[in-house]
Amino acid sequence: MILSTVRIVLPARQLIEVMGLLAPMAQRTRTERGCLDCQLHRDLLEENVLILEEKWATKVDLERHIRSEDYRQLLLIMELAKTPPEVRFDTVSGSEGFEAVARIRG
Repeated sequence: MILSTVRIVLPARQLIEVMGLLAPMAQRTRTERGCLDCQLHRDLLEENVLILEEKWATKVDLERHIRSEDYRQLLLIMELAKTPPEVRFDTVSGSEGFEAVARIRG
């Protein structure tokens, strides 16, 4: 699984407008082949920060998405950022849930 994270610091006057563009984009992304999840978050501790998190089944799925029109729109939105946006692609080899906490705590 590949986790894609984009963190954008926006001018205050553009935050609501950008949220209005990214929310439907995230909904469309959820329907793409290989997308396991897509969430748009607003940072509660830092004003005017949006975080877009996507989970992809394979690198091929992620690369197809990066070539999409929606991702081109995301790149244009990133140009509005006050500071260079943070973009990360993390490969996750496995994951565990609460059962791991129970196992570790005995």
